[in-house]
Amino acid sequence: MKSFVNTTRSSDANPSRDLATSDYGLPTSVSSAMKVQEICTTPLVEKLYRGVTSPLRLLPDFLIIGAQRSGTTSLYHYLQAQPCIGSVSTKEVHFFDRRFNKSLTWYRGHFPTRVERYFAQHLSRQTFLTGEVTPCYLFYPHAPTRVAEVLPHVRLIVLLRNPVDRAYSQYYHAVDHGFATLAFEEAIEREEERAARERERILKDEYYYSVEYMERSYLTRGIYVDQLQAWMKLFPREQFLILKSEEFYADPATTLRRILAFLNVPEAECQLQGKEFKPFNNYTYTGMNPVLRKRLIAYFEPHNAHLYDYLGVNFDWDR
Repeated sequence: MKSFVNTTRSSDANPSRDLATSDYGLPTSVSSAMKVQEICTTPLVEKLYRGVTSPLRLLPDFLIIGAQRSGTTSLYHYLQAQPCIGSVSTKEVHFFDRRFNKSLTWYRGHFPTRVERYFAQHLSRQTFLTGEVTPCYLFYPHAPTRVAEVLPHVRLIVLLRNPVDRAYSQYYHAVDHGFATLAFEEAIEREEERAARERERILKDEYYYSVEYMERSYLTRGIYVDQLQAWMKLFPREQFLILKSEEFYADPATTLRRILAFLNVPEAECQLQGKEFKPFNNYTYTGMNPVLRKRLIAYFEPHNAHLYDYLGVNFDWDR
């Protein structure tokens, strides 16, 4: 990864911020709101019920594996609103990254039962699918192998966002959840060494989970071609649907139709007419310094070119 140290230090290159900054270099309205990430807890009775009924439960037909901060939360909610999609107990199960030490029985416990599928298919004459959304899977080094072992025929959906915008959005997400205390420019300057060190530890120890690597790899996560190649070594191309986030934001209904067609849901079963698509997990933050943005566009340009060549698709992000 190219270093960013001392490349925009002149006074002319300082970001023009809409908000005052704290001692950490963060906007005060954001840094004062730092908090520990909330953990969604399932009631004990429900946990016990799901565990007992696990043998009757389904495994996912599809996974939305990434990318983080690319619209996956909105997509999850839009799909859950479709009658043909059986609900999962929580949006991000994180089984194939940080919870793989738990059993497959535990994982099954998050999904609908075979009885629900039977009633949908035989009484309602309707398609019934289930899946989960954990956008960290795309980036986590051990996830492709684990998914291939457990779910070799699963359908894989990927939303890819302009990596410059995605990195900046992830940074503010990290600030909001208390994972970031440095200004954005300083954080990306320090990323190369930190990310390489933590990745090496993850590869050496399959059950070592690094918050440092997963929450502060702002640029590394945007090198999509490396991540997709790791997945496509194990899964055939036809099991992937790769989508451009900007097109999803602009026209959610069309993207949903593509996804449901990919999942072999008949057009007649799609309920998209007249739907309002409210964005979820949407952050508002000050604009990026134009000089820094230009540098990041240049940084990602060769990686994007490799991605376009690999997929045969031009996402038009280099401007």
